[in-house]
Amino acid sequence: MKMLPSLSADPQKLMSDGNRVLKVSEKLVSMLVKPIDNVYVNITLDTVEAQVFMVGPQVTLDKIPQLDTTNASLNVDLGIAKNNLESVAVAFMSYKIMENLLKPDFFNTSNDTVKIMMSTVISATLPNTPVRKLTKPVNFTFKHIREFVSEGNLSCVYWSFTEWIVDGCSVVQSNGSHTVCSCVHLSTFALIMQISSRTSQDDSLMELVNLVFVIVGLVFTSLALLTFAFCQWKPGVNNVARINLCISLLSAHLLFLLTQRFLTLIKPHEELCAVISGALHFFFLSCFVWMFIEAVLLFICVKNLSEISSRQRAVLSSRFLIVIGYATAFVIVGVSVGLVPEGYGSEQCWIKREKGFIWSFLGPVCFILAINMILFISIIISLRPTITKLNAKVSQMKQTKIMAFKTLAQSVIIGCPWILGFFTNNKMMEILFLILNSQQGTFIFLIHCVLSHEVRQQYVKWMKAVF
Repeated sequence: MKMLPSLSADPQKLMSDGNRVLKVSEKLVSMLVKPIDNVYVNITLDTVEAQVFMVGPQVTLDKIPQLDTTNASLNVDLGIAKNNLESVAVAFMSYKIMENLLKPDFFNTSNDTVKIMMSTVISATLPNTPVRKLTKPVNFTFKHIREFVSEGNLSCVYWSFTEWIVDGCSVVQSNGSHTVCSCVHLSTFALIMQISSRTSQDDSLMELVNLVFVIVGLVFTSLALLTFAFCQWKPGVNNVARINLCISLLSAHLLFLLTQRFLTLIKPHEELCAVISGALHFFFLSCFVWMFIEAVLLFICVKNLSEISSRQRAVLSSRFLIVIGYATAFVIVGVSVGLVPEGYGSEQCWIKREKGFIWSFLGPVCFILAINMILFISIIISLRPTITKLNAKVSQMKQTKIMAFKTLAQSVIIGCPWILGFFTNNKMMEILFLILNSQQGTFIFLIHCVLSHEVRQQYVKWMKAVF
């Protein structure tokens, strides 16, 4: 059954269509009311969910009834039913795409803001009930259907034929995922968030910065991957961790970029969105695992260092490293899916924050960063006695600079961009995080390719061969 008519760009036509849908829905629901004691009736259509609670004559309720739909719930005190000579009913309806008709822009405010519908549009009525005055305010709990912005201002509103207004409604409490509203009457309600136009411009700037720098990072990550795979390296150099780190970074950032560019097409398909968020979870975790492996290899290199070079002892086989690098991330994602299968598929097709599920990603991240920090401290402590054993032909000052530079550069590649992610409380820090995080492949390319004399020589040979 199709409840909504074809959409129009004319605001007056949208209002008229919206009012007509509301009126027809209320009439259909009122036909379900019968003089039955304490009965719930549920209706689920493609675009509408409804629940009707009926109380028979001479019935006294022991508790306040709660009516639920997928994205909202209602608690209404039916004190008017006490010693009532006729049956009393309350109908609760949730319209999944009503915002296309009763747009949030119909919420007229004096300040210049961008309005965003944060909930499904709901209606609460007392069909076929002679007495309609509520003895107590009614409470609605809205589930946010879009990501909450900390700078936004939430308003509980109801529909008054031509506009959304707030009279008699207020926000009781709110968090990142739900908001409770209280109103002194029944009507058609919604939750609207206002964001200043400047904030909206900032969001557009963030999207542009993210797009540009992710593309740049993808290009240099690809160059680094090709260099590690096809350059001729000295015997003993183990590039397995760097190659797979580049593969994981490339896959994660490319999938993230494509998802954000086509989010409006992907979001309606909840299963696809959940699969994408699970894949992103896997690839980003793989990045951390490979960064940890790279830190371990660096630690082993310093412990066994006998000369200043890029040579590393093949202390771990390539197959073993590949199994550890990908199996660890796969196990974490598999356990997460098994424990909380509904935890994937947020508004941005990422991990949901409900029930603390975000810690399935943040937990391993914090653990790896802590272990990496311990490894870096151990590396710094080990550098001084290691340098004294180096080849006497190289000055100690030069040796110290090279080793300090390599350690600092490696720490930037492995940990610093992700550490900044815990301090993105303002726009500047958030932009810095996006830039550094997207440029990890660029850092890898600069440190291990451009600044390597051996690799530069091969670049020159390739360019001469081409041109």
